[in-house]
Amino acid sequence: MKPLIAPSILSADFARLGEDVTAVLDAGADIVHFDVMDNHFVPNLTIGPLICEALRKYSIAAPIDVHLMVEPVDRLIPDFARAGATYISFHPEASTHVHRTIGLIREQGCKPGLVFNPATPLDWLEHVLDELDMVLIMSVNPGFGGQAFIESSLGKLRQVRSMIDARGLDVRLEIDGGVKVDNIGRIAAAGADIFVAGSAIFGSADYAKTITAMRKAIDAAI
Repeated sequence: MKPLIAPSILSADFARLGEDVTAVLDAGADIVHFDVMDNHFVPNLTIGPLICEALRKYSIAAPIDVHLMVEPVDRLIPDFARAGATYISFHPEASTHVHRTIGLIREQGCKPGLVFNPATPLDWLEHVLDELDMVLIMSVNPGFGGQAFIESSLGKLRQVRSMIDARGLDVRLEIDGGVKVDNIGRIAAAGADIFVAGSAIFGSADYAKTITAMRKAIDAAI
């Protein structure tokens, strides 16, 4: 699969969000990553479906990848689907019935993803991998941007990549947390094909230069 760069708007300028998201897409990004936190499942409070809808109204046409860090999760899925989400990913710990939540996302016309924190085992995938469009491996503990990459996440990526390939599935493998120009090559070599980067892109002086450097490192590694 073509590697995709997904800037996390958690690190964008919210005073000019539409302009900033447009700028990063014009600079070569592929997907808008949308972090939803509830100050319950994770220790932070961020944004909801109204912001997603506002981006669509601002003429953002790129896929929007909604990562729900909320509990319970099912209530918000229809709202984000109506707001224009493309992917909706959730944590298994936040759902009473994981398979049912996956089905709800698909019923709403979106692509379902399952998210694994650094200490969450991959056992869930034995039962639902065939039902997913994406697996998201967190390489930091969720809740805040700007954290350092957890190296053990590379082993988790390799495990999931092996599972996807062994079943011959068309499932995206996403990484989120501490992704930068200097480690994205190793992450790509471990099997990721969607790369979420917040501060590394939005905190840079030149979005296009940073994204180009990331793509070169990915291409050199795969």
